Amino acid sequence: MSDIPSAGAQAGDGRNETEVERLDRNWNSLMQELRVVQTGVQLLTGLLLTLPFQARFAELSHAMKLLYLLIAATSIAATVCLIAPVAAHRVLFRRHRIGSVVVTAHRYALAGLGLLGIALTGVAILIFDTVAGAVWASAAGVCFGLLFIVAWVVHPWWQRGGNRL
Repeated sequence: MSDIPSAGAQAGDGRNETEVERLDRNWNSLMQELRVVQTGVQLLTGLLLTLPFQARFAELSHAMKLLYLLIAATSIAATVCLIAPVAAHRVLFRRHRIGSVVVTAHRYALAGLGLLGIALTGVAILIFDTVAGAVWASAAGVCFGLLFIVAWVVHPWWQRGGNRL
């Protein structure tokens, strides 16, 4: 095996793989990541879909019912985005389109994670409002929103720039 990286491989990454091998590895890596979040987002969405049928749901303020609808919509949209790569793979299976499948799946995964962060922040606001009131709900929304932004956006982008913790 040659020490020269193949087309598409990063110089010095220690891999000697073809473009197709790299795409297959990227696809497998993405599928492993999506397996982790798919179960959680599906459980969240299923739980959210049952809430309007609970007795205490009627006690929510109009604003909290609107927030619930926003949370349910973002959770459903996150579910769609995080499962979309599987559907795309099935439709394009054996059509030699792995490059476009990987790129599209990556974009859907990012969109799904963003929507999931919004849904989870909304869930925190809804729970804190119901249990402790509007002030605590606002604090929870800010704290969890910032946590998602830092953990899911700022830190990865910072590392992407070459800085490491």
